[in-house]
Amino acid sequence: MSFYYTRIVHFQDTDAAGVVYFANVLAMCHEAYEASLGEFGINLKVFFSNQEMAIPIIHANVDFRRPMFCGDELTIELMPKNWGDDEFEIFYQVFLKEAGDKWVARAITKHVCIHPQSRSRQKLSDEMRKWLLSFPSYSKINNEYK
Repeated sequence: MSFYYTRIVHFQDTDAAGVVYFANVLAMCHEAYEASLGEFGINLKVFFSNQEMAIPIIHANVDFRRPMFCGDELTIELMPKNWGDDEFEIFYQVFLKEAGDKWVARAITKHVCIHPQSRSRQKLSDEMRKWLLSFPSYSKINNEYK
């Protein structure tokens, strides 16, 4: 089961050419990530201000199939995959409502769990492991993507 997040493209998301600025697709994907954590019951205020754990993004990648414009309705599908005790990645597919079931952008973010002060790797919290376990593997889609 995937998590789906719906969003309208805002004017501030676009560049001078009137299309979504490439970096803003990652921001939208991060919104979907935050929404999935919140829907799972994770307190976002506590999560993002935790003094014992931080989960920064260490890699990001985006591919585009067609442009997105202000006013477009997007659905972002999120599928995380655990890569061990201290890291995971999230695969995103962005769909444009008017384009049907074809994706318009795909992204991957890779995250690692660290202690905020020492910056050393540490195991993911039980809460994050439970969040990851609530999703099936996306290996089929990931293999098609690569």
